Order: sequence, then structure tokens, then C-alpha cells
Amino acid sequence: MPGIREKRRLPYSAAQMFDLVADVGHYPEFLPWVVATRIRSDDGTEMVADMLVGFKALREKFTSRVHKERPDFIRVQYVDGPLRDLDNCWRFADLPEGGCEIDFSVDFAFKNRMFEMLAGQYFDRAFRKMVEAFERRADALYGVPSTQPVG
Repeated sequence: MPGIREKRRLPYSAAQMFDLVADVGHYPEFLPWVVATRIRSDDGTEMVADMLVGFKALREKFTSRVHKERPDFIRVQYVDGPLRDLDNCWRFADLPEGGCEIDFSVDFAFKNRMFEMLAGQYFDRAFRKMVEAFERRADALYGVPSTQPVG
């Protein structure tokens, strides 16, 4: 199953970054390829959401269950859509010198092996583009600090 894991240090608190990632309803405003989202339910600790992802003429809908433990942890588990499996985890930890560290991992498997092989070729580039979109969104929401932790 293709996957990726990355750690980043950002100049924002764990709570700020948790809130940004948990705000699935605003993903279409800043995440590439996210066309629309619909929150089916959200009780504060568990959300079920649909996400419509598109690129050119292709459109696919995913349904995920999102487990939230504010401000430390978000886990996204696949419910339904074109994949066989998807597991996505975010861990947020405040740093003593300020800012926070984010530990992000995602693993996925397509139902169709050919799609999985094709996606694997582009996944790293797409992942980097999405990480940059989250960072730009944090800058827009929280402002760019004059000194940023090295990450």
C-alpha cells in the first residue's frame, strides 16, 4: 500500500493547527483538487464527511470517519469511495520554544491495481502540494510570525 510520512515544525500552536485540519468544511477554499465537502455528522470527537475530489473531467466522492482528540490527534478512516483503503493520521505537539510539530502519515490502496500504480507515481508531488496548501492556509488565518522555528 503506497504511503508517506512527514514531520513538520510550524510557528503555530498545536490547537491552531488541529483546528485548521479539523475544519473539513473549508477544504474546498484552499486544498487543491477538493471540489466540495459535506459534513454528515460531527459531535466534536467524531465526524463523518464526504469529499468530492476532482481533476479535469475526473470526479470521485470519498466518505471518511474522522476521529478527533483536540488538540493532539486526528485520524481519518476510509468508509466508502473508489479506494480499497485509506488511513490518514495527524499528530500535533506544542514545542517548548514555541510553535508545534506535526507528524502526518497517509496510506492508501486503490481497488484497481493500475490506478494504484499510476497514483503512486504522482502521489509524492500531490502530497507536497497539499502540505503547502495547509501551510499557506495557516499563514492566512494566523498571520506569518516574524521568526519561524526551523523545520
